[in-house]
Amino acid sequence: MLNNAQPRLHAAGLVHHFGPIKAVDNIALTLHQGEILGLLGPNGAGKSTTLRMLTGVLAPQAGRVLVCGHDLCTRPQAAKRCLGYLPEQPPLYPELTVHEYLHACARLRRLPRRQRASAVATALADCGLDAVARRLIGNLSKGYQQRVGIAQAIVHRPDVVILDEPTVGLDPQQIRQIRGLISRLGQRHSVILSSHILAEIQAVASRVMLIHQGRVVLNASLADLHRQASANIRLGLVQAPDQAALTAIPGVASAERIDTRHWRITPAADSDPRLALAAAAAQNNWGLFELSGGQHTLEEQFIALTTRDDGAAA
Repeated sequence: MLNNAQPRLHAAGLVHHFGPIKAVDNIALTLHQGEILGLLGPNGAGKSTTLRMLTGVLAPQAGRVLVCGHDLCTRPQAAKRCLGYLPEQPPLYPELTVHEYLHACARLRRLPRRQRASAVATALADCGLDAVARRLIGNLSKGYQQRVGIAQAIVHRPDVVILDEPTVGLDPQQIRQIRGLISRLGQRHSVILSSHILAEIQAVASRVMLIHQGRVVLNASLADLHRQASANIRLGLVQAPDQAALTAIPGVASAERIDTRHWRITPAADSDPRLALAAAAAQNNWGLFELSGGQHTLEEQFIALTTRDDGAAA
């Protein structure tokens, strides 16, 4: 029996080649109870290959995956009972109704007969599918089909739910609905959400892992990234004051002159002095023309870490 401190999913040293191309290069990750991990990266970064290895669809050429303490290689049935997976192309049968399909999924997951009806009913309710339960899947909109795909991933109440690009091809309203569903799933399950869309990850994830050319180049909580967003503030003033005047402003730890009109401001711990800087500039007629916070936003991290030239193929 796992306690809440033990990871629901742990992977180490995952490697996979497609011919001469190393799609995944020594990736490791850990997922805890109630956590939503955003797996981010440009197209071709190795996200889907990583997810296929985490779910047992693709065998790693090196490395190990533990799901709720079960080795995915040596104890695949026990490990997969703890997993739910939505691939990028949902495994749907358009000729079945939603209810028929989910009931079949419950049987495939070897749920006892007496539990199947309640499991299907719960999955329908969680995914907002009650109104379309008797409709053919092939007649549903793309958004509802994605919901059905998520429902089959959670019908057996797995500890870990893995979703590969769950909002691809959806309209803005459908995207918002799926995001809300993923947030609710995070309250009961541990979730990995794969995407190459920054807003997708920022909307629902508690932690982000950025993959580039098959390697992890960033692994941090969204809270840490938000705290960094006010670090190294760039301040532009027409009439530059002396350093002492800037460091005297509440929340400013240090001020470093960049050039005659620009300063780099480092905030004190747990502080964001941008409002105080703007107020001081107005009060003292310093001529504020630039006040940019955050040299470490997720977007900037993404651009910086996925455009650098490390000699590998794109």
